[in-house]
Amino acid sequence: MALVDEKAMNTADVTAEERVKQLENWLPITGSRKAKWWYSAFHNQTAMVGAGVLSLPIAMARMGWGPGVVVLILSWLITLFTLWQMVEMHEMVPGKRFDRYHELGQHVFGEKLGLYIVVPQQLMVQVGTCIAYMITGGHSMQKVHDTLCTNCPAFRSSWWIVIFAAFNFLLCHLPNFNSISAVSFSACVMSILYSTIAWGASLGRGVQSGVSYAIKANSPADATFNFFTSLGDIAFAYAGHSVALEIQATIPSTPEKPSKGPMWKGVIWAYIGVFICYFPVALLGYYVFGNSVADNVLVGLEHPRWLIVVANIFVVIHVVGGYQVYAMAVFDILETFLVVKLKFPPSSLLRFVTRTLFVVLTMMVAIIIPFFSSLLGFLGGFAFAPASYFLPCVMWLKLYKPKPFSLSWTVNWACIVLGVLLMTLSPIGALRNIILSAKDYKFFS
Repeated sequence: MALVDEKAMNTADVTAEERVKQLENWLPITGSRKAKWWYSAFHNQTAMVGAGVLSLPIAMARMGWGPGVVVLILSWLITLFTLWQMVEMHEMVPGKRFDRYHELGQHVFGEKLGLYIVVPQQLMVQVGTCIAYMITGGHSMQKVHDTLCTNCPAFRSSWWIVIFAAFNFLLCHLPNFNSISAVSFSACVMSILYSTIAWGASLGRGVQSGVSYAIKANSPADATFNFFTSLGDIAFAYAGHSVALEIQATIPSTPEKPSKGPMWKGVIWAYIGVFICYFPVALLGYYVFGNSVADNVLVGLEHPRWLIVVANIFVVIHVVGGYQVYAMAVFDILETFLVVKLKFPPSSLLRFVTRTLFVVLTMMVAIIIPFFSSLLGFLGGFAFAPASYFLPCVMWLKLYKPKPFSLSWTVNWACIVLGVLLMTLSPIGALRNIILSAKDYKFFS
């Protein structure tokens, strides 16, 4: 993709409309609109399925069979419904595409209010996920090293995070969303493979002797707060909505063949993949280990060693791809702000500096605050739940105004109520865990 001609951008003969078009052709989200429906499938699955899938069994242990299964199913159905709404709203105005989540928010709530509502939540999800993936990728690489070389000198986790960041530093300079398709596809395949290893190896171990399915808690209060925390863990597992419109923006669209057709087809396949990854890991991991399951189900599988090594390599490859998917949406926001608001000329130098600084920033936060993932349950309740569970419903009600107490009205309000409860309760449990664990937190560890 050719960069914007700076001279043309600054020439008086170029109209405002042409400048906007040139900028859109340069930005990473809209720079290429040649994606096929299967791009939607693996981009959405890569964005949705994270290494957090390995913590779903412990979430089940904190909730129990009944509530755990209900929350898993409801989350899958609600987020599939809200994602369908976003796909439909992408081109609800004839001749216009809402290529970014905040553009849809601005159309619904107004230019300024839409930005204030959507952008902070979107950035919290995207940047937070990138930092979490830095930590996860570094720790998985460390696990591979320590498993293969038990007598080798130990390296600090921070060094592995730096090594993981080096891969992302190279890949982050790919120009647009479509250019990371191979990376995203690889990540999608890896997510299915390591999830299969997690539940397959668990099942191979067989149900542990003396297994108990009692709620994992020391007291009724502990059980309540753990339940709230698990709600946040499951909410974090459905974070892909923050890049959904950006993914749809890469698909070509005409009045005869709008982008929502191939996008929705890809979403369906992605959600089948999400189901294949989430439900067996959550249910079989809990079934085998009960309430003694580890926070990361792979940790409880020390043997065979080669299988644990392979699974962690798959995790590394997946979080590299996941990092790129979320980072590409962040790059689009940053580069738009620098060019439109701060009047920097669009150039390869601007792109290189911006993206390099972002990778360095997320790496430094991951090194300085290695327990950042613990904060995601707290921060995630404020951002992950609205972005995925109920903000699309609010937008739908405001735009389409369904008749009160009709099926559409009822379903949307039910999702809003459940989403607000999730947004309210999950940070309470996460905050308690942060306070209880604060004495064990070490910066630069």
